[in-house]
Amino acid sequence: MRRTIALLLGTVLALSAWTGTVAANFPERIDLPDGWQPEGITSGSGTTIYVGSLADGAIWRGDTRTGTGDVFIPGVAGQMAVGIDYEAGADRLWVAGGAGSQVRVYDASSGSLLETYSFTSGFLNDVAVTDDAVYVTDSNVQQLIVIPLAAGGALPATGDATMLPLTGDIVYDPAAFNANGIVESRGWLILVQSGEGLLFRVDPATGETAEIDLGGYSVTAGDGLELRGSTLYVVRNQLNLVATLRLGPGLGSASLVEEFTSADFSVPTTATLSAGRLWAVNARFGTPPTPDTEYWITRVPA
Repeated sequence: MRRTIALLLGTVLALSAWTGTVAANFPERIDLPDGWQPEGITSGSGTTIYVGSLADGAIWRGDTRTGTGDVFIPGVAGQMAVGIDYEAGADRLWVAGGAGSQVRVYDASSGSLLETYSFTSGFLNDVAVTDDAVYVTDSNVQQLIVIPLAAGGALPATGDATMLPLTGDIVYDPAAFNANGIVESRGWLILVQSGEGLLFRVDPATGETAEIDLGGYSVTAGDGLELRGSTLYVVRNQLNLVATLRLGPGLGSASLVEEFTSADFSVPTTATLSAGRLWAVNARFGTPPTPDTEYWITRVPA
């Protein structure tokens, strides 16, 4: 009996050691191509991640386990890739085109461009894919872009896309950056207003907004949002930190849990959860972008 128990304990210890080794094998930093100018990041299947380029709209695809990757979708002069989100059911990538007033959708396996949706807009910033539609924030015009998703996985016609005015509590400041990151939670949308440091709950059907009570905390410089259950991560770019908030009932309130920073941060803009870990991409705003400027992704100790 003692020998059996000893063997079992030995097996458990070995498995624990192996698990710890696997966890330790995830890199703390993943390098992007020099000159990339990243902004948006999203997770695909497994440990795959995708990062867009502000320089020309290119998409890089990598692996958070190995820390390696390559240019997946080549860039096009005059295009931008700002926010990016993965549609798991259809294996598609949705990309906000920034000042180009376009939303592009790609096959996430082949990289083929499937459709381009064009709008009258200001700056199309971040993307949230839900079961019913794709929502894109406009940082300069008080509206959301809405692209309804057709049944059976078919892409909607370009004429089906609409612009939904944002009403209620949110008020855009024409001299500031407004709606930025966006996620879905409990049938609602949550967006951050960067310049004002506020979070809002949004009715996706009507566009009506309600300010989320942060108990005096401010999310100024709030950029990308990432959600895990009732935990909301807010990337605060110029402040080089990630705020962790706990969402309250009905999304009427949220409380600060903790703030994370890292010596490896250099103006992180957005983050994604991959393999149970949070990964933030560093846009390095304020550092002159050249073909030799280094860019990277940082694993956040969250």
